[in-house]
Amino acid sequence: MLNGRKIVVVMPAFNAAKTLEQTYRDLPRDFVDEVILVDDASVDHTALLASELGMVTFVHRKNLGYGRNQKTCYREALSRGADIVVMLHPDYQYSPHLIVSLAGMIAYGEYDVALGSRILGVGALQGGMPVYKYIANRVLTLFQNLALNHKLSEYHTGYRAFSRRVLETLPLEANSDDFVFDNEVLAQIIFFGFRIGEVSCPTRYFAEASSINFSRSVKYGFGVLATSIKFRLQKMHLGNFRIFQGEGNRLFQDYYELVNK
Repeated sequence: MLNGRKIVVVMPAFNAAKTLEQTYRDLPRDFVDEVILVDDASVDHTALLASELGMVTFVHRKNLGYGRNQKTCYREALSRGADIVVMLHPDYQYSPHLIVSLAGMIAYGEYDVALGSRILGVGALQGGMPVYKYIANRVLTLFQNLALNHKLSEYHTGYRAFSRRVLETLPLEANSDDFVFDNEVLAQIIFFGFRIGEVSCPTRYFAEASSINFSRSVKYGFGVLATSIKFRLQKMHLGNFRIFQGEGNRLFQDYYELVNK
């Protein structure tokens, strides 16, 4: 808890057994009130390990994608009374120690959303980010800053903290179940006028860290472009897209189950 706000960490997981325990052990437990892991039908023992470590663990009955995994994470965090929800990947690519910094930006009312940026500072390439991903990150971010009339150092980080009000407001169910979900969420946050802060975050790329391959990266890139165009068309009243409408935010519970309490 921080400034009287309940902090819940959510981990969208898929085959994360090799790095999960290290990620969990580095959490600042003096501030984190609860940890929820959602396993997207892994073929390793991710869910079993999470349960043994004491996390509240949910399992999708089949693999439904990264976006759907996050929808489950946020639904369950809100149902358990979270005031601030921090999304942390369990692959140890992002530093768990920064949770307090991210949550603090929200807990003390400065921002509604906080991002851990790999681009602020000079650590992305030194941390092992592939050059083609770094270049794509910079090009896509420039395009989105222009299209969304905003300024972020990057739109593609997987390390995020949200206020309860943000997650209750955004039409999350209208978003993709794939990786572009992350980008759609940031576009929605900007569209609905929430405040975004950023913290410099070192990143680690190594064999066990999750990373989408080149073909899926290309698909994600086109999804980012499409999201930006939808945003601009909606702002100009030339289009009408569900992801930028107030309805559609109901999250359904008919595709996963609780492993432990």
